[in-house]
Amino acid sequence: MAPRRNTARDRSHRVLSQNFLADPAAVARMVRAVRSGPDDLLLEVGAGRGRLTRPLAARCGRLIAYEVDPAVLPELTAACAPLPNVEVRAADFLTASPPAGPFSVAGNIPWSLTAAVVRWCLAAPGLRTATLLTQLDYARKRTGDHGRWSRLTVLTWPEYHWRLAGRVPRTAFRPVPGVDGGILRLERRPTPLVAPAALPAYRRMVELGFGGVGGSLAASLRAGHPRPRVDGALRAARIAPDTPVGLVWPEQWLVLFRLLHAPLNRRA
Repeated sequence: MAPRRNTARDRSHRVLSQNFLADPAAVARMVRAVRSGPDDLLLEVGAGRGRLTRPLAARCGRLIAYEVDPAVLPELTAACAPLPNVEVRAADFLTASPPAGPFSVAGNIPWSLTAAVVRWCLAAPGLRTATLLTQLDYARKRTGDHGRWSRLTVLTWPEYHWRLAGRVPRTAFRPVPGVDGGILRLERRPTPLVAPAALPAYRRMVELGFGGVGGSLAASLRAGHPRPRVDGALRAARIAPDTPVGLVWPEQWLVLFRLLHAPLNRRA
C-alpha cells in the first residue's frame, strides 16, 4: 500500500502544532482531570472542533473557547451554537487579558506553545487551576515524575502544586503525533507555603542554587550565604553536598529557605 500523502490540512495542523483528540476515553479522562464546578469560569485553549468544549461546558458555569485556526472555526462555532454558556473567540489565547475574577484554564494545547501557555497561566493573578494536555515528557519533567525537578517547578512551588494527572497515548490523537501526551495539572495553593513578602528572597535562593556556580548546589549556595550556615541547612534537609540540583525535592528547597532566611520567612 502506498504511503498516505499529507494534505494541505495535515500540513496546516503541523504548522499550528495541532493534534486533535479523537478517542472518547481520552476526552473523558481530560474532562475528569479538569474538575470544574457549576459556578466556575473556564477558559479553553485551542478548542479545535469542540471535542473537549462540549463536555467541559456541561460541567462549568461559563466557558470561553479560544481558537485561532480559521479552518476549524466553523465546526467549533456550530458545535457550540446550542450551548448558551459558551463563547467562542477567534483569537490567540496568548494575547488575551486574564479575567478580573477567579477562573481556570484547560485545553489540549498546541504543544509548540506549551511553555508560553504555562507562563501566561502563572502570570495571571486570578488563575485557580490549569489542566493542560501537553507532551508527556514535558509534563513529567515539570512534576518530578522523572525523579528530577525543573527550575520553574521549584521556583513556583510555594504558590502552585504541579502534578501529572494522567497519560494519553499518541494513538488517541489525529493526526497521530510522535509521542504520548500527559495531563499537566497546576493548582494555586489557597495559602502560599512561603509568606508573600518572602517570595522574592525564596526565588533568589532558587536561582542561585540552579546557577551552577562552583559545580554543586552547596557551592552555588555558598556564593550567597556563609559556608557554615549552608552546610548546616543541607544536613538538616538531608541533602548531600554533591547532590545534583535537579534531584533536590521542592520540600527540601523549602527547608533550605527556612534555615537560610529564617528572619524573612516569619509570618505576621
